[in-house]
Amino acid sequence: MAPHSESHHHRSTTKIPQKPFKSRHATKSYIKELTKGKVERVPGSRKTPHQQVMSKIDRRHQAKQIRQIKHKENVKSTSVFAGHDGAPRLIAVLPLCEDCDTAAAIQKLHQSVIPDSNLPVDGPLKVRVERFGQSVLYMPVKRDLIAAMDACRVADFVIFLLSPDHEVGEDGEQLIRAIESQGVSNVLIMVQNLNTIQPPKKQLQIVSSLKSYINHFFPNQDKVHSVDSDRECANVIRSLCTTTPKGVVWREDRSWILVEDVRWSQGQNESSARGGLILTGVVRGKGLKADRLLQVGDWGHFQIEKITDAPLPTSRKRKADEMTMDPEQGTKILQVPDADQDDLDELAPYDEDMTDLDNLPASEAPSERKGVLLDDHHYFSDEDQGMPPPPKKLPKGTSNYQSAWFLGDDMSDVDSSDSDQEEPSDSNIDVSMDAPLLPQDEPLSTAPQGEATETTPSEYPQSEAFLNPSPVDEAQELSAYRSSRKTSAKEDLEFPDEIELHPNVLARERLSRYRGLRSLKTSTWDTTEDKPHQPQDYDRLLPIPDYKSARKTAVREALVGGVPAGTRVSIHLRNVPLSLQNSHNPLSAFSLLRHEHKRTVINTTITLHSSASEPLPSKSQLVVQIGSRRFLTTPLFSQSGSTPNDVHKYLRFLHPGQTAVASFIAPVTWGSIPVLFFLPSSSSSSTTTPQPQPQPHLHLTATGTTLPPSPSRTIAKRIILTGHPYKIHKKLVTVRYMFFNKEDVEWFRALRLWTGRGRQGFVRESLGTHGYFKAVFDGKVGPMDAVGVSLYKRVWPRGAKGWGGEEGEEEKKKSNMDVGEGEVVMGDAVA
Repeated sequence: MAPHSESHHHRSTTKIPQKPFKSRHATKSYIKELTKGKVERVPGSRKTPHQQVMSKIDRRHQAKQIRQIKHKENVKSTSVFAGHDGAPRLIAVLPLCEDCDTAAAIQKLHQSVIPDSNLPVDGPLKVRVERFGQSVLYMPVKRDLIAAMDACRVADFVIFLLSPDHEVGEDGEQLIRAIESQGVSNVLIMVQNLNTIQPPKKQLQIVSSLKSYINHFFPNQDKVHSVDSDRECANVIRSLCTTTPKGVVWREDRSWILVEDVRWSQGQNESSARGGLILTGVVRGKGLKADRLLQVGDWGHFQIEKITDAPLPTSRKRKADEMTMDPEQGTKILQVPDADQDDLDELAPYDEDMTDLDNLPASEAPSERKGVLLDDHHYFSDEDQGMPPPPKKLPKGTSNYQSAWFLGDDMSDVDSSDSDQEEPSDSNIDVSMDAPLLPQDEPLSTAPQGEATETTPSEYPQSEAFLNPSPVDEAQELSAYRSSRKTSAKEDLEFPDEIELHPNVLARERLSRYRGLRSLKTSTWDTTEDKPHQPQDYDRLLPIPDYKSARKTAVREALVGGVPAGTRVSIHLRNVPLSLQNSHNPLSAFSLLRHEHKRTVINTTITLHSSASEPLPSKSQLVVQIGSRRFLTTPLFSQSGSTPNDVHKYLRFLHPGQTAVASFIAPVTWGSIPVLFFLPSSSSSSTTTPQPQPQPHLHLTATGTTLPPSPSRTIAKRIILTGHPYKIHKKLVTVRYMFFNKEDVEWFRALRLWTGRGRQGFVRESLGTHGYFKAVFDGKVGPMDAVGVSLYKRVWPRGAKGWGGEEGEEEKKKSNMDVGEGEVVMGDAVA
């Protein structure tokens, strides 16, 4: 047997480390240092309470709390309709087609709940639906724009009636767009006379077509109900009585009533032009306060004298020994105004600083100035102000210190002996480089030392002796040039703000209010120059430094106090013009928030209607509706957006598809409120028969939304003066037809020139006495290019008047007349 061989074995190389020392009694500081603020994380836990995994019981409790909160909100929103004496649900029935009958539709809806009933529908009709324990108030609305908007903005539900065989038409579509733009609550769509369509299969196609059409305006509408079907009418009544109205945001922030009765107080003085007015209705929205003003339809806003209760008469049987109570003697006063009541002053009181505002002189008389205002400085007003010393000829090698000892008169003696002296280079010119760069420095080249005339050559080697052309030839050339410019401007609209000066008109006098700006968005706008030209009482407008905070304060103040919603009250107003007795009774009355009667500069966005094909000129007379109020105004259009200096360019026209900002002076309205712009048609003033309140014809032309008001927002009107390149030598150009005398060239010398292709330059020197001048640009200028200069002046928003009431009665009659007189009061004269 072979011997057994043992394998070689190496000892293990794995080292077993010694067990580290651990102290059983470590100090707190040692443990804190080890953890370094870290917290032990339990597996399955979350960092925030929202990420924590709740147990099944916790999830049930959370869902129950959410249901309870939603139930409380629902009960609170519908508490105004609860009870037998609760407020009725307001239902506006509006026909969109000519063959629709609102009375027949209301009759069918009522008969679906109470068969064999006949109701006289000749106005607002209140009906009690005992099946659902609710009261409804049907409001048949005519196909009139103002009446439809007034009814739909206070209605809880709006029913649009359609026809199966007649189109909506332009008037009906305008009604839909206006109601949608101002804000509307719940909407229902019904079609009338659908059973007359044969065969029955075609009825489904018509309903589908009507649904597709109405979804263009109200995408949430998924069903079109038929008035001829009793079952669908019953479903509509169920929706009207059980659905919670969503309301309108701007309406629910205020207190308002549907006016049920209008009475003029007894015993008023016949010789007085004002008296008392009593309005009766149910308070809706927020609590009604006697300290706030009340906007009554289009009549205006008035102060509240007192608020009394006006409960409905009960029909319960009286006992034999029970006495009848006089309703007038049993009136209970709910609230009276106190010292915090708002006054009717729309402007701030006069201040000592405002007394001499009209006589405030300009910062510098025009006769003392020698140049146009550029940003915040009048350049060239002083000949030696900011100008560096003229260059001096110095011997070669002379230092700056030695140059101070050389006088100009002695230089001829120094250089006379050395006739072979080299010409001084640019490095020997003694010009202070630390001086600020001014327009007269003209960095593109050295300023001329002498004055060029017709016979004296200028500093440029390329220059020639300039001779003024004959007046006849110059007039013919100017006429031909401007006619060609007009044609090209109409084709491509290259210079929309271009104006043409008459050769006999001095530009420095006609454009004395205009100034130059290096940048429209960043340059400083000197407001002291605008003080003598601002409208009267402009400083008395309401300033709102922090609009967001002021809006929150006014809205939150309306949440507490006042007569609660659902109470039927009588509102006693004072100092109401008696001339309104002959007008139509208002449909609603809205309580204004604090300061909403004070005037300021209202800024709103504006976009033309999609059907508009022509631009809307600025300063056009428009009827503007903001919330519950309408004004007659001539707004100014300006570019939208935010700029660092709060200066915005004035727009002469608002083109289709363009969004701009409309500015005018009117009472402030808190919140983001929809704005509607109406253009009065020519038929509004065509009637010759005198009427107490003529019904105007309005056309919806634009819509928008309110922006934060700001009297400090500057609207700058721009004009462009253009000239023609007469001679061109590289970057040196001789320009004509921009000015027509030498003094105008010197006045506007500080402004920067530009061309339509992006070149920029400065005026170098004036040539002759007919307004020709030389300019240097940063690039080559083409012969077909035009040289322009931009000038700006501030234009002021104009005041708005109430559309309706005592002050707007005369304005309605003149809604289509020119408003040239208004430019003097709150406007800016046309340049």
